[in-house]
Amino acid sequence: MGEDYPPVQGGGSLILAWQVRGKRVLVVGGGEVAAGRILNVLNADAKVTVVSPSSGLNDEVAYRIANKQVDYVDRKFEPSDLDGVDMVLTAVDDPEASSQVYKLCKEKRIPANIADVPPECDFYFGSVHRDGPLQIMVSTNGNGPKLANIVRRQIAANLPDNIGAAIQKVGSLRRKLRKVAPGPEEGPKRMQWMSKVCESWSLEELCEMDDDDMEALLGFYKPNKVPSYEKIRLGEEPGIVGFDGAFGWW
Repeated sequence: MGEDYPPVQGGGSLILAWQVRGKRVLVVGGGEVAAGRILNVLNADAKVTVVSPSSGLNDEVAYRIANKQVDYVDRKFEPSDLDGVDMVLTAVDDPEASSQVYKLCKEKRIPANIADVPPECDFYFGSVHRDGPLQIMVSTNGNGPKLANIVRRQIAANLPDNIGAAIQKVGSLRRKLRKVAPGPEEGPKRMQWMSKVCESWSLEELCEMDDDDMEALLGFYKPNKVPSYEKIRLGEEPGIVGFDGAFGWW
């Protein structure tokens, strides 16, 4: 019986979409690696504080500071910088100082990532493809960041150009559906119906879907039906079967 189950493959990481919106993230360092880390957490709507001497800032980090996208402390790291912090990211060319930061984070139970030192990381940054709401991360669990980037680009090259727009439209439809059927008991039916929509409509059709189309489509939720894109555009009424000379019975 056990042969029916997938085998356990140790050595991996638990890949999650970590919601850090509004969380306080401390970035120690201001070079190129720090710039990438800063952008990652800003994209996730975190509140970022950068601690680094001004002499160590690269152009991108200086730009973020000048445009007040992050808070900035012009000096080297001090233990008091960890007060009130939810996450720490270090990117400095000083292994001993980085290890000290990590030890302090462990004492305070603050999740930390020490750049280029996998054993001193509570989590890893992967190579991420972003298209609107779509995010795809490739991780090598600290073994080969450059290879992760190569794999990510190959995956992105095979994605439809309009996948991000299609996902945005589906998200809008889901929010409208929750207003039509807000009850928790409707949860399983909502999920099944949305799955039918995603399977029945092409990406191109989902991209073309407008508010009127969504309202018409939602009319088919109660009878648990999903008409085609063409029928929605023709103005089919829920539950009515008719005859159209061009399309036949529908």
